Amino acid sequence: MSAPPPDVSVDTFRAAMSQLGAPVVVVTTDGPEGRHGLTVSAVCSVSDTPPTLLVCLNRGNRSYAAFAGNRVLGFNILGEDDQALAAAFASSRLQPEERFAHGTWHQAITGAPLLDRAVVSLDCTVEAVHVSGTHDVLMCHVKAIRHGADDIDVLTWFDRRFHALPRTKNTE
Repeated sequence: MSAPPPDVSVDTFRAAMSQLGAPVVVVTTDGPEGRHGLTVSAVCSVSDTPPTLLVCLNRGNRSYAAFAGNRVLGFNILGEDDQALAAAFASSRLQPEERFAHGTWHQAITGAPLLDRAVVSLDCTVEAVHVSGTHDVLMCHVKAIRHGADDIDVLTWFDRRFHALPRTKNTE
């Protein structure tokens, strides 16, 4: 019988995941625990019945308690011109109010901040939380969706760099 393979190192795992393209999304929250936001790529749809998204958040992040306590999230899918905004919300050096100085924001029906110029914004409530390693997986029920301009290419993260993903025009 052969020995089990060695554990995969953090660096090896991160290098492998850098080859998985992902949308660049700023998730936001506001409520009793304050207004906070983070740039994330660990977002995906779960179901369309009911409309559900998931996002993975590191419990060690200084904004995590606000997301967990407020239980409302705005998902803001960024466009190609939003690299500076994505960097601001990814920065550990900026305070929450400094992050929100980038862009123009409005309050969603849940109270979550939504970016006016987002390609798509989704207003959500947290329905369930699952623990996995250093992160929590938040299952979020979509309450409202707002589409932005359809001529903005989507900002993606691949191979540790930003890229623009061209959108095709819907001719239907």
